[in-house]
Amino acid sequence: MITFFLSVALLLLGYFLYSKLIERIIGVDPKRETPATTMADGVDYVPMKPWRIYLIQFLNIAGVGPICGAIMGAQFGTASFLWIVFGSIFAGAVHDFIAGFISLRHKGCSLPEIHGRYLGNGAKQIMRGFTVILMILVGAVFVNTPAVLLNNNFTTDWNIFIWVIIIFAYYLIATLVPIDKLIGKIYPVFGLLLLLMAVFIFCAFFKDGVHLPELWDGMENRHPDAAHNPIFPMMFISIACGAISGFHATQSPLMARCMTNEKQSRPIFYGAMITEGIVALIWAAAASYFFGPESTVDTAGKGGPAMVGLIANTWFAPAIATICILGVIAAAITSGDTALRSARLIVADFLNFDQKPIGKRLLIAVPIFVVTAGILVYSLMDPKGFDIIWRYFAWANQVLATVTLWALTIFFVWKTAETGKHRLAYLITLIPALFMTMVTSSFLFVAEKEGLGSVLPRSAGYAIGAAITVVTFILFLLWKKKRGSHIPQGEA
Repeated sequence: MITFFLSVALLLLGYFLYSKLIERIIGVDPKRETPATTMADGVDYVPMKPWRIYLIQFLNIAGVGPICGAIMGAQFGTASFLWIVFGSIFAGAVHDFIAGFISLRHKGCSLPEIHGRYLGNGAKQIMRGFTVILMILVGAVFVNTPAVLLNNNFTTDWNIFIWVIIIFAYYLIATLVPIDKLIGKIYPVFGLLLLLMAVFIFCAFFKDGVHLPELWDGMENRHPDAAHNPIFPMMFISIACGAISGFHATQSPLMARCMTNEKQSRPIFYGAMITEGIVALIWAAAASYFFGPESTVDTAGKGGPAMVGLIANTWFAPAIATICILGVIAAAITSGDTALRSARLIVADFLNFDQKPIGKRLLIAVPIFVVTAGILVYSLMDPKGFDIIWRYFAWANQVLATVTLWALTIFFVWKTAETGKHRLAYLITLIPALFMTMVTSSFLFVAEKEGLGSVLPRSAGYAIGAAITVVTFILFLLWKKKRGSHIPQGEA
């Protein structure tokens, strides 16, 4: 367990040390007014207590990603521990913190508006459509997962579409009502439930005397189909929400519209991601035991949701196992509804629609829900539908994170030009931006089912990914040399 405890310690050090450095560089100002106080509308701009915002942010960004994603990533071996730790500290938490802070500084603007500020109007228009599509995919995935879990574990004699209709109806209500009336009241409770579930798993390590793998046991690829699933880039796509996820930055503006002090941004944005990293680490550790040679449980062919039930029912009494399964269900549902809420707000920003009248909220929400319903029906009717949607969601999620990291790099360049301080601050986001560019581009040419890996030699796939990354880096250097000091008014 030494590797596990060292990993937890590093995540905590990342929060207490690295996030403070970033806070100082970006210039958090506790005296500056926030959108929650200057633009309060009783619907989306609603001041809330910091602890509530933290738990809502944690629950919104968590979903089933740090659970199912971590479980799937654990199949690759102990390398998954390293990605969760260093990905969370240097990529995911940085991504969430700075994107949330920029939104806080710019009237709680949605993520595509941030892209537009730093990457140009063309990028903004593309990312508006791309992000709304991703939010719809999240909504579909996070109706499917809880519906399947509820039906399989509690109502095996029901038609699954009964749960689909119930969850979908709830999503519509949660998307439309003021954020403090439903999300602000019950989501902190669900957030605590998700944390309690992780604590149960953690305690089971000691109760059952579980032997967890160590780094020095070897970091070879232990995936059951390792020949067709190389660690790079497949593991980095599988473990998204537990390390870095573009979806997170779509949720940060929701909370930026509720914060009353800029000092809250570090614990709410960076802190929630570190908490998610710890949850992902716990589930990855648990899964690594069940996938390992000491386990006598058959895990063949079991995906993330099935493994949740297997772990819970193997280690715990029925009551605690039920709590764990309900925690996963709550995590999925509460990310799905806020994803669709984000889609509504992104479209509203684009159309400049006032969202105070419920009629205008419905005008945007109904078409979004119709498209989501169509994708959802496909995912349930086609035996391979869910797997296809999940793969598109996972890759699109990491592409969004990559684009956001590049936008944040421009932010740092302009911040340095404006203040004359911290001239190398842009490296904070440039390094993870380059890494994620390599991950997402090589995936297209290495993955055999989702990309061109079945027709291209793997070495060629890596070479193309590397070439795209190098070209992107050169374009950034050319921009920085020619235009890096030309700051549009009010953008830095």
